[in-house]
Amino acid sequence: MIEFLISKLNSWLGVFLISMLPIVELRLAIPVGAAINLTWWVNYLASVVGNLLPVPFILLFIRAILKWMKTVHRFKFDKIAGWVEEKAHKHSEGIRKYGALGLYLFVAVPIPGTGAWTGALIAALFDIRMKHALPAIVLGVLTAGAIMICASYGFIGFLKFLT
Repeated sequence: MIEFLISKLNSWLGVFLISMLPIVELRLAIPVGAAINLTWWVNYLASVVGNLLPVPFILLFIRAILKWMKTVHRFKFDKIAGWVEEKAHKHSEGIRKYGALGLYLFVAVPIPGTGAWTGALIAALFDIRMKHALPAIVLGVLTAGAIMICASYGFIGFLKFLT
């Protein structure tokens, strides 16, 4: 019994940690959770919580971190900071045009290059206030998670779980 609980906890923790990673986020975590036979709701919960955990820290501290990185030429931190800002600017047109709605849509569409990390980065760099950015990102992650759950478990299977 204890071994079973430990293996389930390890599965949940692995999905949680994968969803915290930039770029892959819950777009990889949910299919991994489905592949290791986590129930859809445990997978969804672990992935969403893990994906959202870094967001407030990104919104609050990324500008200061990037500013510091631009002053450090060792380890090419200045080049990394430039790349991160360039990536944010590349994806920011719709967000600048539509504000919080654009941010929500950007985060909600589960394709590579979109997601909570990039959405939070864009919000921070373009001074979207936390009270507007955080709800948009949370709703976007919830939506992206639901899309990935449906894609990973099958839409009909997902509906069966709901009933």
